[in-house]
Amino acid sequence: MTAVLILLMFVAFVGIDFLVRTTIRRARESRERLAREAVLNTAIRLDFTHEAKSLKRVEVPNPKARILAVDDEAVVLDSFRRILVLEGFSVDTVEHGPEALGLVQRHDYDFVFTDLKMPDMDGVEVVKAVKHLRPDVDVVVITGYGSIETAVETLQHGACEYVQKPFTADELGEFAKKLLIKRQARIESARRPSVRVVSPEMAEVVPATEFCVPGGAFLSTGHAWVRIEPEGQVRIGIDDFVRKALGVVKEVVLPERGKTVKQGETLFTLKSAAGTVHVASPLSGRIEHDNAGLKTDPGELIHSPYDRGWVCLMTPSDLASELSSLKIGKPVIDWYQDEIVRLRTSDGPQATGTLDWAAFERQFLGANDHVQA
Repeated sequence: MTAVLILLMFVAFVGIDFLVRTTIRRARESRERLAREAVLNTAIRLDFTHEAKSLKRVEVPNPKARILAVDDEAVVLDSFRRILVLEGFSVDTVEHGPEALGLVQRHDYDFVFTDLKMPDMDGVEVVKAVKHLRPDVDVVVITGYGSIETAVETLQHGACEYVQKPFTADELGEFAKKLLIKRQARIESARRPSVRVVSPEMAEVVPATEFCVPGGAFLSTGHAWVRIEPEGQVRIGIDDFVRKALGVVKEVVLPERGKTVKQGETLFTLKSAAGTVHVASPLSGRIEHDNAGLKTDPGELIHSPYDRGWVCLMTPSDLASELSSLKIGKPVIDWYQDEIVRLRTSDGPQATGTLDWAAFERQFLGANDHVQA
């Protein structure tokens, strides 16, 4: 009985919390809508003819995006302003293509909506000109039912989408929201670091602004790569993420031949004047060979991480079960990008511009001990 009462109280609490949050959200949205209506009623009476003869501008606080619409029908532009402003967008409207291009040169817009058929400059010309002047602006073509084929053709010139008129307020509002989501996703994708899959030797010529992962090799969450050799042994080294983060390695403490090491234990250690980091073993097994050349030239670890800079050769003791914990293929790219972003965040080990080696090891390398295996 007590358990039932506790369950009912929990359900009631969740329900009340949901209602309160919903009520607060709706009240906030209602206040924002009223504020936008007030701005709409005031702004359209302001004079902006010094910028463009037919320009009407409505700017809302904290807009979702800035939109410029060009159409020779004033009634269409009135609809754009009324609908999109209430949805939270700042909107400029003009009636002529040349006016729109002048504004694009002087202002930052996220979207340009252009009618397809206009007397002085048609939509196709507007699309071409806007994408030439501002390739970062998304251009949307406004078209009637009889011009769908031409509207589709504008996609080849850089338009991102087209919208048919007449449209309802709900249709245009939802269309604008979807456009914004697609734009934000594209911008976010462009911001993500470039990561390429390369052959081992190609890592030596990849630009410093790009990251690369070795084709055909596995990666551990501790940023060690594993390549399975024909005889069943595995070759191990550090990945591009570690080498770019560390920059310089003055000494490599190699694992002792004949020793066994468990997955997650320290496999080898990297040292420099900036600090020391321990790299966790991606697999369990016995060390068969090490790259003795790294003792005299530890720089090879950085110069050629997937080829001459390999660290050791191991005979794995439980390859079948442990291999599933490693990454390969497309998941590596997505994970790598997340790791790079995490490294560069304000609370990451590179926040001050100089890498904190201890913090880097703690956050990214994950060795279970600091004793050389």
